[in-house]
Amino acid sequence: MELDFRKDPQVLSRIVDEMADGVFTVDARGRFVAWSQGAERITGYSESEILGKPCQILEGPNCKGFAKIHDLLAMPPDDVPGICNQECKVQSKDGREIYIHGNLRLLTNEQDEVVGAVGTFKDMTSFLLTNERITLLEEQTRDRNAFDRMIGKSAIMQEVFRRLRLAAQSDVTVFISGESGTGKELAARAIHALSERKENPFIAINCSAIPETLLESELFGHVKGAFTGAVRDKEGMFQTANGGTLFLDEIGDLSPLIQLKLLRVIQEREIRRVGDETPETVNVRLLTATNRDLKSLVEEGSFREDFYYRIHVFEIHLPALCERREDIPLLIDFFLTELSEELGKEVTGIARDALQLMMSYDWPGNVRELRNALEHAFVTVSGETISLLDLPPEIREESRANPHSSSSQPRQWSDDERAEKEQIVDALRQTEGNRTQAAKLLDTSRVTLWKKMKKYDLSD
Repeated sequence: MELDFRKDPQVLSRIVDEMADGVFTVDARGRFVAWSQGAERITGYSESEILGKPCQILEGPNCKGFAKIHDLLAMPPDDVPGICNQECKVQSKDGREIYIHGNLRLLTNEQDEVVGAVGTFKDMTSFLLTNERITLLEEQTRDRNAFDRMIGKSAIMQEVFRRLRLAAQSDVTVFISGESGTGKELAARAIHALSERKENPFIAINCSAIPETLLESELFGHVKGAFTGAVRDKEGMFQTANGGTLFLDEIGDLSPLIQLKLLRVIQEREIRRVGDETPETVNVRLLTATNRDLKSLVEEGSFREDFYYRIHVFEIHLPALCERREDIPLLIDFFLTELSEELGKEVTGIARDALQLMMSYDWPGNVRELRNALEHAFVTVSGETISLLDLPPEIREESRANPHSSSSQPRQWSDDERAEKEQIVDALRQTEGNRTQAAKLLDTSRVTLWKKMKKYDLSD
């Protein structure tokens, strides 16, 4: 004899309890009168803990459904849809946050009075958390692609990455500072790649590499006949970068005239081609960079103060490589892989003594010098591992620049050497230890200053 599932409460109850979804009913006051085993498995609350209790357990603070259960029970039946979808984040018995999605239907008697409600819900926690992880991985992948060759796990580089992301979220003018070879153009490209302008052009121009007589035309374009040799109309960098990002490197080398013209572009969002009286509107995000001290240039009068403040809205400073030595092994691994592919020579590692020397070297040319040193090593290396002898001579000489003497007698300096040492100490004191600025005060290069600091044991 076949069972009639509709008329056998025990069979129906067993079927409901076997369901993965939770099933429940509440009375007209919103108190639980039934609670399936599926509901117990999802929430951790047993039937004995739930029956007779208010239905707030399924009314978490982040409900996105039609309404909360007790609100639905208070509404006239004609005003409520047949089935109400519910989405909530609730807390399980063991304190976990669980995400549930379900349906609710009001129950009425013959007089069309609300006598309760029946509902079902399923646990969506794993699904939503998996999607969150996928979203996070996609975001991290986008960041990795955006940061590209910017490599570093040090705290100082993590702060750089944080500020790059912040800069990408707005359209403000960004000023990127740092010594030569620290990766200022890479930082600019990262900002563009993370911004809403990423699908539009990114144009980079080195202002110091173009003669001033040609720079205005390169930036703003010109019309035919504007000057000798202008045989046709020419589009400038601002027009080429329209809708995207224009990166001006070595901004400190611009003449006051070009600074003034750029100031007008920033303020008015318009350009005028050389020889053209009609302005043209442009939509360009401007990023600038330099390794020079712009504040000093402003004080000297060679850099306009109003232009300085217009480009100095948000600064990102890239640290020198010697300030983040813990990143050197990561950079070496990256460049070994890159150079192996580029030069067709399989080099997989570096000897311990060579790595120790590279970790202690001061890298006045920063990341650019590090890559050049490894490229030099690829020329001389005979196996798969770079040795100390494969490194450039100027780096190998570092190990002999300040040898530990076994003599207990301190070295005797000449009068000229003592005077030179005092000058260096005084310059470092005036610049608060900034070697680049100290070198300018001493009218010497940063590399020469570094070598003399090593000589006089002033490297710390």
